[in-house]
Amino acid sequence: MLLSEFVINDLTPSSTETLIGELNEVFKALNYTHIPILNNGNYLGCFSETDVFCFESNEKVNGLKYAIEVFYVQNSTLWLDVLKSFAKNHTNIMPVLDAENNYLGYYRLNDIISMFNDTPFFCEHGGFIIVEKSNIDFSFSEISQIVESNNVKMFGAFISNDDNGFTQTTIKIGSSNLTQILLDFRRYGYNVVSEHEDDEILKTLKERSDYLNNYLNQ
Repeated sequence: MLLSEFVINDLTPSSTETLIGELNEVFKALNYTHIPILNNGNYLGCFSETDVFCFESNEKVNGLKYAIEVFYVQNSTLWLDVLKSFAKNHTNIMPVLDAENNYLGYYRLNDIISMFNDTPFFCEHGGFIIVEKSNIDFSFSEISQIVESNNVKMFGAFISNDDNGFTQTTIKIGSSNLTQILLDFRRYGYNVVSEHEDDEILKTLKERSDYLNNYLNQ
């Protein structure tokens, strides 16, 4: 499904002549964090539900332009960037403009997340692995080579953490049998962060640890 098919027009944007009290009524009727504001048809930004409670009901938006938050995406923006803009602006509604900055409508956060959940990265059967390696030695091509050399399909990977000189990567693969892949990652110097029931190395270490504890406690 194209991202443009998620553009919604069921909410009439408010104007600079709108009273705060009127905005408050709209927020009560809808479960949105922001309302788009237009001035003579031109998009100005959004007024937040939080700010509405800071002003008197008889005040007009026109006198409170400094409180308007300016954020939007264009109809050509990639969906991952749209999701990033949602997170950056702490909103559940995202105005959409065309190439000439004309207001087209808005995206809802739930719709974009639903689109994300429908990607093979999440909906295909398989397993997740989280590995880490030093920033200097980290390589996406090496990660792909390790997975695919085991005749396993990789649905995607992303950097889930980058701190203290180590890069942590979350990988989705098309197999739930991870034993050999985990062995290969360790052989190439990766630390396997995620826990897996079929991790033979950890099973062996646990068995030896349990045996040693029993021996010492005799």
